[in-house]
Amino acid sequence: MGEVENEAPAYLNRLAKQLAPSADVVKKTLKSKERIVHLLYLKSVVDMMQLQEIIVKPFYELPKEQNFADYIGSLPYETNMPSGDEDVLIEITKGNVFVMLDKQINLLELKMIASNTVQEAKMEPTIHGPQLGLSDSLETNINVIRQRYHQPSLIIETLQLEEASNRSYALVYDKDIVRPKLLKVLKKRIQSIDAKLIQGSSDLQHHMNDVKYSLFPTTLLTERPDRVLHNMAAGKVIIIVDGSPHALIAPTVFFDFMASMEDNYYSFWVVKLIQFLRYGGLFTCIMLPALYVGITSYTPDVFRTELALTVAASRIGVPYPSFIEVFFMLIFIELLTEASMRLPTTISATATTVGGLILGTAAVEAALTSNILVIVVSLVAISTFVIPISEMNYAIRVCRFLLLIYTTVFGLAGLVLGMLGLIIYLVNKDSFGEPYLRLFWKNRQEELEADEQ
Repeated sequence: MGEVENEAPAYLNRLAKQLAPSADVVKKTLKSKERIVHLLYLKSVVDMMQLQEIIVKPFYELPKEQNFADYIGSLPYETNMPSGDEDVLIEITKGNVFVMLDKQINLLELKMIASNTVQEAKMEPTIHGPQLGLSDSLETNINVIRQRYHQPSLIIETLQLEEASNRSYALVYDKDIVRPKLLKVLKKRIQSIDAKLIQGSSDLQHHMNDVKYSLFPTTLLTERPDRVLHNMAAGKVIIIVDGSPHALIAPTVFFDFMASMEDNYYSFWVVKLIQFLRYGGLFTCIMLPALYVGITSYTPDVFRTELALTVAASRIGVPYPSFIEVFFMLIFIELLTEASMRLPTTISATATTVGGLILGTAAVEAALTSNILVIVVSLVAISTFVIPISEMNYAIRVCRFLLLIYTTVFGLAGLVLGMLGLIIYLVNKDSFGEPYLRLFWKNRQEELEADEQ
């Protein structure tokens, strides 16, 4: 409990102004003939039922002779009153209600925990870190973020999409570290979307791409609160659509899609080993099929003599060139992958494993493919799923076929030219004004500090 003399409304307005323009800030005044009480809280993290039963209802029902200030001071929900404005604001973001009665100030902890309504993280499973994701409810998702990010600078702007459903969405960011130019570009991009119906974050992500037919995504779709907070603390903007259990992160660069949240929980050398395997898997899944075709069909002398003879012997009886063989097996793997995603979880693993073993063995015995190619394609399939984000996973799978076509036409030179063209494309690509291959992200505070130095 604390006291402020002669400036109760001014103090309240000062605090409310520092939390503005967040959409969930509520400044309310309760009036009766005997008393006036000012309240300041964030409705996204405060339990409204408790607020009604503990503060609002007793305010109007207590008899005149009973001191309401004494009643507030006797509640077990009281939190120690900090001395500075910044500390008071932090307590408000944690779910405390700021109560001002005459010269008396109290903080009452009436926070709402909405974790019982969120869903389990399925798209991005990890061993360490939070196991629960986001919810279909916009208010619940805002509550989840507020409960984990206790900063007065956290701003939540609730807006509405201009389409058939008039669906609400929220822009969530830290106003102290986000770049104003980035915020302006994102708002303009969302307002310029011309779509009849947007049903969730996935639809919005599709319409927010810089280029309509862009292969590589410029926004990241996530269901993990820790990834949301990690990117928001880096100065990025989070977009949450009502009715969708996923959040959009913008802008995102290529290396964001190759990062897992477990990278923040392991030791340095363990993380480096995992990243080495991840990027090794990336180059394996995108280049190995094309490399196999280029070497076996154009330059078998690249292999040692013994290995070249082994590869040639494995293809004895195969009635068509290696590139048709590779295309056939890659399409087969893609069909198995899609089947595993569409089938019920109780039978998907069994069905795809049995199907892969039977058809793979039958194809080798029928001389439709070679033993070595089965090993190559299996390695490619395993390496593909090392990429942690599914949007980048699909983009790499498309690039794998493009490189295979280049190599089929031009040999190993086509593989080199295809990789060079892909790198040039990524270098020239940007994500809402940020270079797509940017390695180190700097927020506004870091840039200002660098300018001062």
